[in-house]
Formats: sequence, structure tokens, C-alpha cells
Amino acid sequence: MSIAERKERQRAERYELILAAARELAEADGWDAVTTRRLAELINYSQPVLYSHFKGKADIMAAVATRGFEELATRLKMETANVTGAPDVLRNVCAAYLDFARSRPVVYEAMFVLPTKIKFASEETPTALRTAFDALVTALGPDRQEPVFLAEVLWSALHGMVVLMQSERIPTAGAEVRLNILVQKFGSDY
Repeated sequence: MSIAERKERQRAERYELILAAARELAEADGWDAVTTRRLAELINYSQPVLYSHFKGKADIMAAVATRGFEELATRLKMETANVTGAPDVLRNVCAAYLDFARSRPVVYEAMFVLPTKIKFASEETPTALRTAFDALVTALGPDRQEPVFLAEVLWSALHGMVVLMQSERIPTAGAEVRLNILVQKFGSDY
């Protein structure tokens, strides 16, 4: 392995270490606790090393969010590929979205709650975010009126359920019932 290849591999490993430390710190103490100073201490590198990878906390959160979009897109796309019959696809995609948010709350927060410079619904939208959204459109089935707008409303409903459950404004105990109602309403023609 050449020196350049070794340095590039080490750089990639540091990048991953920074992202993992940011997620772990956010999971333990919330995103407000994630600072470049604390991250540098956690990973035993200087702040300038962090700044050689990221401009600051916002860029770190955006990188965590982008990884989250990739994971969410993979989960949702898998559900649209594995199940035949629109009602099952829609239910499975919605359930996968809710499960992702429930199992990765800090990542979900970076993706959809906290302010980032990530562009939604534009030419600059990350590919993984587009792929995840396309899975929602696909799950609604063919020949739907205004499929993009309908998918946006579905996404809004899913996001609302996530945020309300995570903030304990609605009980998590009724999640399955809410999911069934959502799928029933969006599964039918309007």
C-alpha cells in the first residue's frame, strides 16, 4: 500500500470515527452537547483535525443526516421490492419509516427536525433522500392522482406521528392503530 493510499484510508477512518462519536454523544446527551471541542476530546484528536474533515457542527450533523437518508432509503426501497400488492407495500413502507425513526431517534432528528443546509425538493437534494421519497411514491401504487403531493402528505403524516410520539405528546401504545388508520386512508382512492 502506498503512502497516499494509507493516508487516505486513515483519513476515511477518522471521518467515520468523528461521525460515530457525534452520534454516540448526541444519543447520550442530545445534539446540543455535540461540539467540536467535545468530539476532539472523545476521539483524541485536535480540533484542527476535525476541521480538516468538517467546517463545524452543522456539517457533522449534515453528514450524520446523509448517512441516515442512505439507511432509510435502503429500508424503504427493500419494502417496495419485496412485497406485491399495494396495501402490503404501503403498510410495510410506512412501518419501516416509523421503525427507522424509533430505532434511530438521534439520526432522525438530524435528518428531519434540526436545521441543516440539506436541500429538500430541489436540484441539490441528496440522491438517498430522493430515493427514500420515491419509495413513498411507489408505495402509494400506480395511477394515483397527484402522486408527489400525495406522498408529501403521507410523509408529513408519518413525520407528525414520529415527532408526537418522540415528544410523548401522543402515547406510543397506539402506534399500531394509528399506522392501520393511516394505511387505510392512504390506501384508498381519494
